[in-house]
Amino acid sequence: MRKFVKLLIAGMCILSLAAQERRPIRDDVGFCWNPTSMHKLVDYLASQEKETLKAEGLVAAISPHDDYLYAGRIYYPLFKILKSKEVVIFGVTHGTVRNEIRGLQNILILDEFECWPGLKEPISVSGLREYVKDRLDQTVFITNNRAHAIEHSIEALLPFLQYFNPGIKITPIMVTPMPFERMEEVSMKLSKVIADYMNKKHLTAGKDIFFLISSDGNHYGKDFNNSPFGEGEKARDTALKLDQHLIHTYLTGIMDSGKIKGLTKELWGETYLDYRNTYWCGKYSIPFGLLTTEKIMALTLKKKINGMLFRFSDTYNEGVLPLKKTGMGTTAPFSLRHWVSFFSIGYYVE
Repeated sequence: MRKFVKLLIAGMCILSLAAQERRPIRDDVGFCWNPTSMHKLVDYLASQEKETLKAEGLVAAISPHDDYLYAGRIYYPLFKILKSKEVVIFGVTHGTVRNEIRGLQNILILDEFECWPGLKEPISVSGLREYVKDRLDQTVFITNNRAHAIEHSIEALLPFLQYFNPGIKITPIMVTPMPFERMEEVSMKLSKVIADYMNKKHLTAGKDIFFLISSDGNHYGKDFNNSPFGEGEKARDTALKLDQHLIHTYLTGIMDSGKIKGLTKELWGETYLDYRNTYWCGKYSIPFGLLTTEKIMALTLKKKINGMLFRFSDTYNEGVLPLKKTGMGTTAPFSLRHWVSFFSIGYYVE
């Protein structure tokens, strides 16, 4: 009997360990994990497109992480032309994560899962992750599987990423809240490690390794307690103009640290009226991801990156894609009291 109990306990431990090896799916409603349904979604999106964006020289991008039935048209033009063997993904650390795990600030969060969920098969983790852990300053990152398991901003990109890049490998990095000066410090340390990895492995940016930033735009309306311009259509138009101003001023064209710092000033309320534009999901992942990418390109290619807006929209304008029996749904409503902007931007080497 004792032997049976020991075997049972050992078996349970093995099952528990196996469960930790694969990162669990966080959202099985807003995102698509069924290959047949994903094919149906992509076919529909392809039927709505009239042109293909330039792929040559594309080394980095910003992608939304909202529900596919809302933001599918914004994901598609980017992922259709993204072709790489591995991708570094800079994800958000949403409030839901920070509320459960206290003290998440001024650091990066890595994981130790052996693989992540995919469409037909799990997605492997790149050797870059362990390379970073071994060489990056220990004071600028932690490893926390729980934080990654309850954060959806990285997994949102995986079905689209694997659909167009079978065999893709990823390095997931969550970015926590931190001031710009800390971002400069941490991104410099990280960029040197990644650039060293690229040089040793003879990796070409865009072809062999890609840098992807996860972010939705602003969250407006009464439901978010965020109505700085009032309510109704006129207020929404004003809010959209603000988001477009931020994108065109700070996220497109030739990028450098000065431009990226300007974005953080506006996002954190230092220069734009008295309005603290704090509801951008990517208010930390975007500047940190761009700083890191900009530094890596300077170290490896001695070139700058040039941002091009692919598509901008919002849940109120997009509504829900007319697809049925796909298993996908929406995880939040859309209305004038609850809407979210999102966009995709590509970054090319100059």
